[in-house]
Amino acid sequence: MDEAALQALIDRSEIIELFNRYALGIDGRDAALFRSCFTERVDIQTSGTQMEQEPAQEWVDLALRAVGIFESTQHTITNHHIELQGQEASCIAYLNANHSSREGAMTVLGRYSTRLQKTPQGWRIAGLELTVTHTQTG
Repeated sequence: MDEAALQALIDRSEIIELFNRYALGIDGRDAALFRSCFTERVDIQTSGTQMEQEPAQEWVDLALRAVGIFESTQHTITNHHIELQGQEASCIAYLNANHSSREGAMTVLGRYSTRLQKTPQGWRIAGLELTVTHTQTG
């Protein structure tokens, strides 16, 4: 295996680990871990949020407040389709997010489309779009 192929495998592994940290950070309500997933400024697009080049901490605070109304959450992020372009990459991954509280439960299915940058600290999310494909409550 040549050096470029080996580096591509390392980059893909590091990007998947980035999404693991994302899920662990938001589900564990660990602001520092969740914040470590992002560049200094981020573009975020979800069904209720659109942020362009905003400080990442604003997104972290907003996301943690949103999940804070639930007793527990579990974000499972799978099927990573990663395209590497030097120090940048894109990744489309499936999301299955379960949220539970005394009032009931909610499941959100969808996909993340992300724009990633390789920084001196490793791969970070510079842009994230969440497309919800299904929501179920009960």
